[in-house]
Amino acid sequence: MKYVDPEREQFEQFKSLPRDTPIHMLNLIKLKGSSTYEDGTVTTGAEAYAAYGRESGPIFQRVGGKILWRGNPECMVIGPVEEQWDIAFIAYYPNAGAFMEMVTDTDYQQAVKHRQAAVDTSRLLRHGELPAGELFE
Repeated sequence: MKYVDPEREQFEQFKSLPRDTPIHMLNLIKLKGSSTYEDGTVTTGAEAYAAYGRESGPIFQRVGGKILWRGNPECMVIGPVEEQWDIAFIAYYPNAGAFMEMVTDTDYQQAVKHRQAAVDTSRLLRHGELPAGELFE
Protein backbone atom coordinates (compact mmCIF):
# COMPACT_ATOMS: atom_id res chain seq x y z
CA MET A 1 0.00 0.00 0.00
CA LYS A 2 1.20 3.51 -0.83
CA TYR A 3 0.88 6.40 1.62
CA VAL A 4 1.15 9.87 0.13
CA ASP A 5 -1.70 11.90 1.66
CA PRO A 6 -3.41 11.40 5.02
CA GLU A 7 -6.62 9.39 5.11
CA ARG A 8 -9.62 11.30 6.43
CA GLU A 9 -9.74 9.26 9.66
CA GLN A 10 -6.05 9.89 10.35
CA PHE A 11 -6.42 13.61 9.71
CA GLU A 12 -9.48 13.77 11.98
CA GLN A 13 -7.41 12.12 14.73
CA PHE A 14 -4.65 14.70 14.19
CA LYS A 15 -7.20 17.54 14.46
CA SER A 16 -8.64 16.08 17.69
CA LEU A 17 -5.28 16.44 19.48
CA PRO A 18 -4.27 19.69 21.21
CA ARG A 19 -3.53 22.50 18.76
CA ASP A 20 -1.68 24.84 21.12
CA THR A 21 1.40 22.76 21.96
CA PRO A 22 4.63 22.38 19.94
CA ILE A 23 4.83 19.33 17.69
CA HIS A 24 7.57 17.44 15.89
CA MET A 25 6.72 15.62 12.68
CA LEU A 26 8.91 12.66 11.71
CA ASN A 27 8.95 12.45 7.90
CA LEU A 28 10.13 9.37 6.00
CA ILE A 29 9.94 9.72 2.22
CA LYS A 30 10.45 7.23 -0.62
CA LEU A 31 10.62 9.04 -3.95
CA LYS A 32 9.41 7.78 -7.31
CA GLY A 33 12.09 7.20 -9.93
CA SER A 34 9.95 8.98 -12.50
CA SER A 35 7.05 11.33 -11.81
CA THR A 36 4.22 12.31 -14.11
CA TYR A 37 2.04 15.32 -13.35
CA GLU A 38 -1.65 15.52 -14.28
CA ASP A 39 -0.74 17.69 -17.30
CA GLY A 40 1.60 14.97 -18.59
CA THR A 41 4.87 16.64 -17.55
CA VAL A 42 7.46 13.98 -16.68
CA THR A 43 10.32 14.54 -14.22
CA THR A 44 12.16 12.61 -11.52
CA GLY A 45 10.77 12.20 -8.04
CA ALA A 46 13.76 14.13 -6.69
CA GLU A 47 13.10 17.06 -9.03
CA ALA A 48 9.40 17.11 -8.16
CA TYR A 49 10.20 17.01 -4.42
CA ALA A 50 12.70 19.87 -4.85
CA ALA A 51 9.90 21.89 -6.51
CA TYR A 52 7.67 21.09 -3.53
CA GLY A 53 10.37 22.38 -1.19
CA ARG A 54 10.84 25.61 -3.15
CA GLU A 55 7.14 26.39 -3.26
CA SER A 56 6.09 25.19 0.21
CA GLY A 57 9.21 26.40 2.06
CA PRO A 58 8.14 30.05 2.44
CA ILE A 59 4.76 28.96 3.83
CA PHE A 60 6.44 26.49 6.21
CA GLN A 61 8.71 29.28 7.48
CA ARG A 62 5.85 31.81 7.73
CA VAL A 63 3.91 29.55 10.12
CA GLY A 64 7.04 29.10 12.29
CA GLY A 65 8.18 25.73 10.98
CA LYS A 66 11.81 24.67 10.84
CA ILE A 67 13.76 21.50 10.18
CA LEU A 68 15.28 20.27 13.47
CA TRP A 69 17.08 17.26 12.07
CA ARG A 70 17.75 15.80 8.65
CA GLY A 71 19.44 12.47 7.96
CA ASN A 72 20.57 10.29 5.10
CA PRO A 73 18.88 6.87 5.51
CA GLU A 74 21.55 4.19 5.14
CA CYS A 75 20.09 0.83 6.15
CA MET A 76 17.17 -0.70 8.03
CA VAL A 77 18.52 -2.10 11.32
CA ILE A 78 15.14 -3.10 12.78
CA GLY A 79 12.08 -3.31 10.61
CA PRO A 80 11.04 -4.44 7.15
CA VAL A 81 14.10 -4.36 4.88
CA GLU A 82 11.87 -3.48 1.93
CA GLU A 83 11.10 -0.14 3.61
CA GLN A 84 13.96 1.93 2.27
CA TRP A 85 13.74 5.71 2.56
CA ASP A 86 15.31 8.43 0.41
CA ILE A 87 14.62 11.33 2.78
CA ALA A 88 14.27 11.49 6.57
CA PHE A 89 13.74 14.60 8.67
CA ILE A 90 12.01 16.02 11.71
CA ALA A 91 10.00 19.19 11.18
CA TYR A 92 9.11 21.44 14.11
CA TYR A 93 5.91 23.47 14.30
CA PRO A 94 5.26 25.89 17.18
CA ASN A 95 1.84 24.26 17.49
CA ALA A 96 -0.52 22.01 15.56
CA GLY A 97 -2.50 25.08 14.54
CA ALA A 98 0.55 26.23 12.55
CA PHE A 99 0.61 22.91 10.70
CA MET A 100 -3.12 23.26 9.98
CA GLU A 101 -2.56 26.82 8.77
CA MET A 102 0.14 25.59 6.40
CA VAL A 103 -1.82 22.70 4.87
CA THR A 104 -4.93 24.85 4.36
CA ASP A 105 -3.02 27.76 2.77
CA THR A 106 -4.09 28.16 -0.88
CA ASP A 107 -0.48 28.52 -2.08
CA TYR A 108 0.50 25.37 -0.17
CA GLN A 109 -2.41 23.50 -1.72
CA GLN A 110 -0.95 24.38 -5.12
CA ALA A 111 2.58 23.36 -4.06
CA VAL A 112 1.49 19.97 -2.70
CA LYS A 113 0.94 18.72 -6.28
CA HIS A 114 4.75 18.45 -6.49
CA ARG A 115 4.86 16.27 -3.35
CA GLN A 116 2.07 14.09 -4.71
CA ALA A 117 3.97 13.68 -7.99
CA ALA A 118 7.28 12.98 -6.22
CA VAL A 119 6.40 10.57 -3.43
CA ASP A 120 6.05 6.83 -3.93
CA THR A 121 5.21 6.26 -0.26
CA SER A 122 5.83 8.07 3.01
CA ARG A 123 5.29 8.09 6.75
CA LEU A 124 4.38 11.16 8.78
CA LEU A 125 4.26 10.71 12.54
CA ARG A 126 3.26 13.50 14.93
CA HIS A 127 5.13 13.70 18.24
CA GLY A 128 4.54 15.85 21.29
CA GLU A 129 7.54 17.23 23.14
CA LEU A 130 9.19 15.43 26.04
CA PRO A 131 12.34 16.46 27.88
CA ALA A 132 15.57 15.37 26.19
CA GLY A 133 18.20 13.44 28.10
CA GLU A 134 21.22 11.21 27.84
CA LEU A 135 19.46 7.97 28.79
CA PHE A 136 16.60 5.86 27.42
CA GLU A 137 14.04 6.92 30.01
